[in-house]
Amino acid sequence: MAASTDPEQLIRDLIAGSDGSTAALREAARTSAHPAVLVAAALITPAGTDLLDRAAAAANGTRDRQLVAIATAHLRGDHDRALLLARDHLATHPDSLLVAHIAALSTQR
Repeated sequence: MAASTDPEQLIRDLIAGSDGSTAALREAARTSAHPAVLVAAALITPAGTDLLDRAAAAANGTRDRQLVAIATAHLRGDHDRALLLARDHLATHPDSLLVAHIAALSTQR
């Protein structure tokens, strides 16, 4: 069965730890212009700053720009800032699984 290329499914699979999710996400990020796919791939890619740069360039709305800022803070090790930004984001966008995932990761470090 082929891996999904749907951004939401890729992110759900990553969060769930589904078999092959990391490889599928990295593959999708090679050509994707979807900010969430690029951010998710940056979370699992050592030195994924190029992916965050691409996500920032592709972000065309407040929601996407906030996602990039949250991921950037998390990946830089500024977990307090990541959590603060995530709480604010989730108050407006409670359906953002990726931001909730980043917040959970930030509390573990």
